[in-house]
Amino acid sequence: MTKIKATNITWHEGHVKREEREKLLKQKGCLIWMTGLSGSGKSTFAYTLEHTLMQRGHLCYVLDGDNIRHGLNKNLGFSAEDREENIRRIGEVAKLFADAGLITVTAFISPYRKDRDRNRELLGPGNFFEVFCDTPIEVCEQRDPKGLYKKARAGELKGFTGVDDPYEAPLQSELVLDASKVTPQEAVVRLIEMLEKAGKIPPLGA
Repeated sequence: MTKIKATNITWHEGHVKREEREKLLKQKGCLIWMTGLSGSGKSTFAYTLEHTLMQRGHLCYVLDGDNIRHGLNKNLGFSAEDREENIRRIGEVAKLFADAGLITVTAFISPYRKDRDRNRELLGPGNFFEVFCDTPIEVCEQRDPKGLYKKARAGELKGFTGVDDPYEAPLQSELVLDASKVTPQEAVVRLIEMLEKAGKIPPLGA
């Protein structure tokens, strides 16, 4: 089926600026992009950060890979082309969220470097923080919360990242976390320090 691109469309600027929304929320919109193998701790870190930020009075939202594939991207598979489109769509959604002043956290394997770099460029300087969940694959397999590694090793699951499909590790991520060495709480401390240093949220008590 041929895809038809929309024509005769114009971007409309609203009367409320991003800076006004950020002033109201007392934070600056940005995207924290968690990437890593399945079982590397991405979702755990993301949801723990969301909970902590909300407790501190900040508006935060997690876009989780599995959850997104239940709705927005349910028409996509796991081919290289579909993975690329999956990440592209998330980048566009996250850009809108950042413009709304939200701190957005994504938890996607996102195995291809070029796809992640494209979203960094899309969000613009200072708005994209790549967090590499660099948990050893041996640990990921031991954790294996969904039993996917077991299926992949048995040949029941094809194209599984880290087993028979590649994962391109970040070259210059803003933060590296290893779930075998840090607890979710310790990871959140480092993530919040990153946000404070970047001026996205004020220090506690400021």
